[in-house]
Amino acid sequence: MVKKTYQPGENYPYPLIIKKLLNTPLIYSPDQEIVYADKNRYTYRSLNERINRLASGLKKLGVAKGDIIAVFDYDSHRYLECFFAIPMMGAVLQTINWRLSSEQILYTLNHAEAKVIIIHTEFLPILENIKGRLETVRKFVVIETDEDAADHSLKGDAAYEQLLQSGSTDFEFPDLDENTKATTFYTTGTTGNPKGVYF
Repeated sequence: MVKKTYQPGENYPYPLIIKKLLNTPLIYSPDQEIVYADKNRYTYRSLNERINRLASGLKKLGVAKGDIIAVFDYDSHRYLECFFAIPMMGAVLQTINWRLSSEQILYTLNHAEAKVIIIHTEFLPILENIKGRLETVRKFVVIETDEDAADHSLKGDAAYEQLLQSGSTDFEFPDLDENTKATTFYTTGTTGNPKGVYF
């Protein structure tokens, strides 16, 4: 079988959307191991199940197409799951740069009009400092890991792993227009406030 090589500007026979990125590993190497910092190991098959569960759980939480979901985590396996699940369901993933000041983080969340925040417990002190001034955030999902003391005052609407457990492994992801906004993030704001950009 000869593989088709696409030339610059030539159209693919399918929309270039995020869910298509999973097709190749799920077809050719579903049991290939994915490793996150020697803290977590799972296969593409398991990743796909968790992506489905996350999308299903977020839908139960009230997330709808076009909603902005802010993710406040390290570059972890959970972030990978969010990177697929959120845009694939038609919502928009907002990556939070935790190196910004708390005032800049507040600005980006309000400017993007985030509806839900998925946040690692290590970043809760920042969120607790600005929570009262968030304009559009309605729900919080807290990521607690085995290393966490889980001693914080913010009681989220769901714990990340419990949210996944409540979800289905068979979520029906829509075929979106390839121009649908998938992710957004903000620059570091060297001049004025951070500037939003999207993919």
